[in-house]
Amino acid sequence: MYCRQLRVSHSAYFSLEGPLLIASNHPNSFLDAIVFSVLFKRPVHSLARGDAFKNKWLASILRSLNMLPVYRSSEGVQNMDYNYSTFDKCKEIFKNKGIVLIFSEGRCINEWHLRSLKKGTARLALSSWQDGIDLTVLPTGVNYQSFSVFGKNIHINFGSEIKKEEMGEEMGFGKSLLFFNQKLQAQLEPLVYELNKEDKGTLAQTFEMHVPAYQKLLLFMPAFIGYCCHLPLYLPLKMIAKKYGHKNDHYDSILFGLLFTCYPFYLLLGGVLINEFTEGSWWMIILLLPFCAWSFMRLKKQF
Repeated sequence: MYCRQLRVSHSAYFSLEGPLLIASNHPNSFLDAIVFSVLFKRPVHSLARGDAFKNKWLASILRSLNMLPVYRSSEGVQNMDYNYSTFDKCKEIFKNKGIVLIFSEGRCINEWHLRSLKKGTARLALSSWQDGIDLTVLPTGVNYQSFSVFGKNIHINFGSEIKKEEMGEEMGFGKSLLFFNQKLQAQLEPLVYELNKEDKGTLAQTFEMHVPAYQKLLLFMPAFIGYCCHLPLYLPLKMIAKKYGHKNDHYDSILFGLLFTCYPFYLLLGGVLINEFTEGSWWMIILLLPFCAWSFMRLKKQF
């Protein structure tokens, strides 16, 4: 229900087996990793910012979601050595025909723009090839209609696979890093949309999904019910997400996480209350709420 439309350039890639390194842009915090984990048939292990693993409780949750820490120099030079351990774990995943997702820009920023690439993707790919791993690198661009509303349209564009053979003749590790990043940057540029957030017309032209008139007619009443019934859940969670995420580009992901966690309990509470004040099986009407929420998502204003 958090996604209205998902458009993919080559859906066959979701069936790929490893060793595979997905090299993606990073516009929307941990929601990016969740999207790939849901779509790929095999488990996807993603690299996440190291400071998120400082809290042991949160770290255990992240690791259970197949996330591994990678540190930037801004998070403390003393932590950089942990990256070698993470890369070793990635290589073990590759050797077992697994999939790793890395965000080649490094930092997450809510924008429609491809930033300069960090060296982490190149280091992991080159060192894996040096260790004799037949790794494939898959350039991927993920583009969101919005970073502040639920019911968004998401476009995922895949580039051409990068193999070891494309690196050419031996040129030294430093030059190989530069050559790899240039190749990856050239692949990602047409996959990541370059849009001005103030240009609503172009945004609508790029992302807006047409809803047929008959759907608007059929779904109007369920959508209205969905809006009214879910507002008591959505509004407080939206306030919490704004409090903790509006200044750090994590708002959208925090809101998704809160809705994903709280919604089953919200439905359970609704079922209990209906059962308490009615007789028979009227509580089962609560099972229609997800459909009503989906109906509202289909009809709500996109821009």
